[in-house]
Amino acid sequence: MKKLLLLFSLFFFEKLVIAQANTAPGNKYVLVIHGGAGTILKSQMTPEKEKAYTESLNAALEKGQAVLQKGGTALDAVEATVRYLEDNPLFNAGKGAVFTNEGKNELDAAIMNGQTLAAGSVAGVTTIRNPITAARAVMEKSPHVMMAGKGAEKFAAQQGLEIVDPSYFYTEERWKGLQRAKREDSLKANQPGALKQPENKDYKYGTVGAVALDQHGNLAAATSTGGMTNKKFGRIGDAPIIGAGTYANNKTVAISGTGWGEFFIRLVMAKSISDMMQYGKMTLKAASDEMVMKQLPALGGDGGLIAVDKDGNIAMPFCTEGMYRGFVKEGGERTVKIYKE
Repeated sequence: MKKLLLLFSLFFFEKLVIAQANTAPGNKYVLVIHGGAGTILKSQMTPEKEKAYTESLNAALEKGQAVLQKGGTALDAVEATVRYLEDNPLFNAGKGAVFTNEGKNELDAAIMNGQTLAAGSVAGVTTIRNPITAARAVMEKSPHVMMAGKGAEKFAAQQGLEIVDPSYFYTEERWKGLQRAKREDSLKANQPGALKQPENKDYKYGTVGAVALDQHGNLAAATSTGGMTNKKFGRIGDAPIIGAGTYANNKTVAISGTGWGEFFIRLVMAKSISDMMQYGKMTLKAASDEMVMKQLPALGGDGGLIAVDKDGNIAMPFCTEGMYRGFVKEGGERTVKIYKE
């Protein structure tokens, strides 16, 4: 009888160990970031500026890695990473946001949880210091997915988020960029066929984003932006639109885009890649290359994106001259890049 009880005990102990092994966190984690795509040429970059961008990208990776290596969630990691980038004036998000035609900083952000498909976003806000945290509050503290303008700001204040005077977002470099854009617009207006001339496409770029796979096997994506320089009429791009510039699904992939937002919206860029993977059984590389390197330029747009799939594979395709980007994996493997290979 004792022998039988011992056998039963060993059997159930073995089952318990296996169950714990199957539910316990693994060691694998991945964090991928971007700081915008566009005409980023080494010939136009000073050594000092290149160093500043490289150090900032590395610092952003460290923010998210600190969460992931302790077993934290992908959601916490991407929020922490994007918050850092929003506070860094080098990037077009938060403190470094570009100016609208009216001389304002209008901010957009979105976040998505791949485990539950819960998502939140804010658009056209002017007083929320960290729009990505407001987007998460929309996701977790409201029944909605997207809030805009004054309503989003009122909600953020009620949630205890940091509200700042709009002057907080001012940077001299972005202000000068607006003046250059206005001068170019003025010159074009006096030329024959002005309405047919394309705008300076580089004024459309400069989003920040992060995607992550955590040790629990969950994916998350976060994107934040100041939009395009000299934008008018309350224009909103792809960053806060779930499925266009931001998407995460544990069955497939987490994606954050950067580029000419109108085309990312028309292509439903991020969700299209996820669907190609889920229903078309395409690899991450094949699906992202098809959309970014073929479909996007064929339509007349350009830009790039970062992605990590459910197995930890990474993609960082772009069809511009450069894209601020980087990734870190378990074990400390890290890469930061700016230019084309």
